[in-house]
Amino acid sequence: MAAFGAATIYGINHTIAKGAMPHYVPPYGFIFLRLFGAALLFWGISFFGPKENLKKEDWGRILVCAVFGMGINMLTFFKGLSLSTPINSAILITITPILVVLLSALILKEKISLQRGAGVFIGLIGALGLILFGAEIRSDAGNIPLGNALFIINATTYGLYLILVKKLLEKYHPFTLMKWLFSIGFLITLPITYPEYSLIEWQELPLAILGAIAFVIIGTTFLTYLFNVYALTQLKASTVGVFMYLQPLIGIIYAIAMRKDHLTIVKVVAIIFVLMGVYLASRKTTPSL
Repeated sequence: MAAFGAATIYGINHTIAKGAMPHYVPPYGFIFLRLFGAALLFWGISFFGPKENLKKEDWGRILVCAVFGMGINMLTFFKGLSLSTPINSAILITITPILVVLLSALILKEKISLQRGAGVFIGLIGALGLILFGAEIRSDAGNIPLGNALFIINATTYGLYLILVKKLLEKYHPFTLMKWLFSIGFLITLPITYPEYSLIEWQELPLAILGAIAFVIIGTTFLTYLFNVYALTQLKASTVGVFMYLQPLIGIIYAIAMRKDHLTIVKVVAIIFVLMGVYLASRKTTPSL
């Protein structure tokens, strides 16, 4: 249930966050709220974890992780979502596992099996097809190709973050890391996020938009992390990984049900290619190239 809950929150987040942007909350203003809120929540929960001091030699990696995982990653996702559509974002961020395989080969010199190589190729074809042929004319999506390209940057930087943060997770409790990563992320993005945050007219925000803001901060940023940690204590990592495939499907179904987006032939073909690529790239094999 915890893994399903995390997948559901991630899936519907695309539509809920999109509903607040850009009319009520500018994308970078949303990042200000998300990072600040998450930092407070993780500092609060860190008191229930072990008391740890970060070693001096790890601060460089922590800073880089904050730049990629809490800085560029979030800025490009929310800016992309303000320019594109919920279904496009649900499809394109699913390629993160594919990019992790590719980046691991480039950075860590890990070998790629023939099957995983095929998965990377198929998944990237699906993503590229959506970027090149997924343009639509919509009043709530000012530049869909640019928004889709930003989703790819988002997935790439998150993939880099996952690779870089692995060594830190082997040394420190997750609560310790998260409170520092979100705090540093908040500070380094402040020059970009605060100007848009200051434009928010709080007295004009409907209750539904306030609810959307709370959902993104508490649900998407905080609860999903806790759900995934709990799920990993109860299930195998491979089983939890299966729920990754539910995220784009839930995202698509919810966006259509709320009448916030619609399917096209290009989107259908793209999601088939991306999910097939993710499946092949994530599946363990023995022979390598």
